[in-house]
Amino acid sequence: MISEMEAAFCQGVFDCDTVFLFHLEQDTVTIMVGADHYRAVKGGTPEPVDCECITSAEMFRKIWYDGYRPGIMDFLGGAIRCDNPLLLPRFLKAFGR
Repeated sequence: MISEMEAAFCQGVFDCDTVFLFHLEQDTVTIMVGADHYRAVKGGTPEPVDCECITSAEMFRKIWYDGYRPGIMDFLGGAIRCDNPLLLPRFLKAFGR
């Protein structure tokens, strides 16, 4: 996914730097998205996080590659835990998803 982000990045979706922290089972990825740039690193970050999301790697693959859009039951049932779920659609839009 990280290797595909550069070609997919869409400028102008975010107007200020926004930091996402994804916990995908044993892997953690931090992605900072700005108006005209992004940065993705494996692992956590000491920076304040705007959106922290915990889900399975399989769920993330379904969303990223298959176009699956989680519904309320995915959040209520615990398949996805997120402290700011309203930022997730914008994150996907920033990468043409």
